Amino acid sequence: MAHGPTKPGTREIRPVRPEEHAAAGALVVAAYRALPELPLDDGYAATLADVAGRVGAAEVLVAVEDGRLAGCVTFVASGSSAWAEHADPDEASIRMLAVDPRLQGRGLGRALLDTCLERAGHLGRDAVLLHSTPWMTTAHRLYLDAGFVRVPERDWTPSADVPLLAFRLALDPRRPGRRRYLPAQADRQVAISLTDAEDRV
Repeated sequence: MAHGPTKPGTREIRPVRPEEHAAAGALVVAAYRALPELPLDDGYAATLADVAGRVGAAEVLVAVEDGRLAGCVTFVASGSSAWAEHADPDEASIRMLAVDPRLQGRGLGRALLDTCLERAGHLGRDAVLLHSTPWMTTAHRLYLDAGFVRVPERDWTPSADVPLLAFRLALDPRRPGRRRYLPAQADRQVAISLTDAEDRV
């Protein structure tokens, strides 16, 4: 994985560092609060902010742009993790994908998503599962563009005012480390740097 300073004009996806836990958590909360329709109570806001509490049982990755935190996601390696959300044992999960509201629409969400999918492929998972609220329509387009499909039978409702919609991407077991919808190409490292020219969202 890449460490050290990020070069100007580049984006790096890497594991969150201890000194970044508070800032990464605040970024996730800010992204959720930017959705006016989303009812976000103090309890769940505290869960979103608690990056330090997630790193032991999941992988928290951050997007860094020009040396500052720009996005964050929690990758759950298997359904046996305490952070797995109704995932089967052979499925990885993606949770709490968030981009700084000031930087949305620039490909950061796709970069974080792609890195999680690469991780799942390298770990040999059969599929990736995630849940999203009905109000996160921009994220839904991102997931569908990446090859996810809706699986309504796996929707669930953690609270009466927050239904969660399930999306699933099946991985190709014949091509370990690669996603079914990608053309043949060399596997990428978990930590990747993206220039502005590589933006896709």
